[in-house]
Parts: sequence; structure tokens; C-alpha cells
Amino acid sequence: MNHLQSKSCAIIIFLLCALVFPLTSLAHGVDDATRSFLENNTGIHFGPFLYIGAKHMVTGYDHLLFLFGVMFFLYKSKDILLYVTMFTIGHSTTLLLGVLSHVAINAYLIDAIIGLSVVYKAFDNLGGFETVFHWRPNPKTAVLVFGLFHGLGLATKLQEFQLDPNGLLANLIAFNIGVELGQFLALMFIVLFLNYLRRLPLFS
Repeated sequence: MNHLQSKSCAIIIFLLCALVFPLTSLAHGVDDATRSFLENNTGIHFGPFLYIGAKHMVTGYDHLLFLFGVMFFLYKSKDILLYVTMFTIGHSTTLLLGVLSHVAINAYLIDAIIGLSVVYKAFDNLGGFETVFHWRPNPKTAVLVFGLFHGLGLATKLQEFQLDPNGLLANLIAFNIGVELGQFLALMFIVLFLNYLRRLPLFS
């Protein structure tokens, strides 16, 4: 790669970061209408919670950035399915158990850990662990562990709204299904985008 190409790459990466970092601050934002619904909800409302879960994932830029990093070097469908399943198991477990067991951690700490997961995966993709430590953590285990933290982040956010215990389990299941549907939709676009990137000289 010549100097001009390197400079162009640096500019593109800087612009992407400039666009992404402001968005990450909104990654767990809740609009007024959703906030009002969650605070005043009583009983089972499967459809609305399904929609809120899907919306939260599609607009959850930190979750999507982590998944983008996880999938960056995955070429086979079975590998993509395996890693996404590990992530799903992680965040579904802590999402459900966190809310039902009233386990919440400081939201700022959780957001920092979720942000760290993005940095961790970027460092891993660049071969940082092998270069610096001559050792690489198991990538599947790492995805599962960070999935647990991502789910705990969702659980912590939901508990801010003091959800009505009547119908809570059904509403949580609906929310979780919505999260998975939103994740599936986002993954389709990520796969298409990565397939496009891999055909460009820039990718190498």
C-alpha cells in the first residue's frame, strides 16, 4: 500500500469514527413515547414489547459495532451462526435473569464494558493479542462473555422503568424475541456490507 492509499485509509477511518462515536452516546437512548409506555404499562403487551426490543437492537450502535467486529473475518455461514448464537445465549441469559432477579449494575460501568467489548474485538481482529502477548483468548468464549455483559446492559436499562410485575415474564420474552429479530435484520445488512467491502482493494 503506497503513501496515498495509506493516507486515504486513515481519512476514511477517521470520518467513520467521527460519525460513529456521537451515535454511540445515543445507543441506549429511549424516546419519550417509549419511556411513557414502559413507565405506565400494566399487564401483558406482547406486540409493543416485541417492537421495542427490535427497535432497541437496530438502534443499539454499540451492540452492532461489536457484532460487526465479530463477523469481520467470518466467511462461512456456519461460523457466523455459531458466533451469533454464542452472543445470543449470553445476552438472552442475563437479560432475562437480570430483570427477573433484580440484578442491576451501575449503568455507566456497564456502558463502559460494552464499549470495551468493541475495542477488544478491534484489537483482536488486528492481531494485537498475538503480537503483544503471544497468546489469544478463545474468541468464542470472549463473544459469550461479552454477550453476558451486553444482556446485563439491556437488563439494567429496563429496570430503570420499574416494570409492572403482572405479565413481566411474557413481556420480557416478547422484548427478547424483538431483540433477536432486530439483531437478525441488522446482521443481514452487516453481511451484505462486509461482502461488498471484501471485494474492494481497501479491505486488505
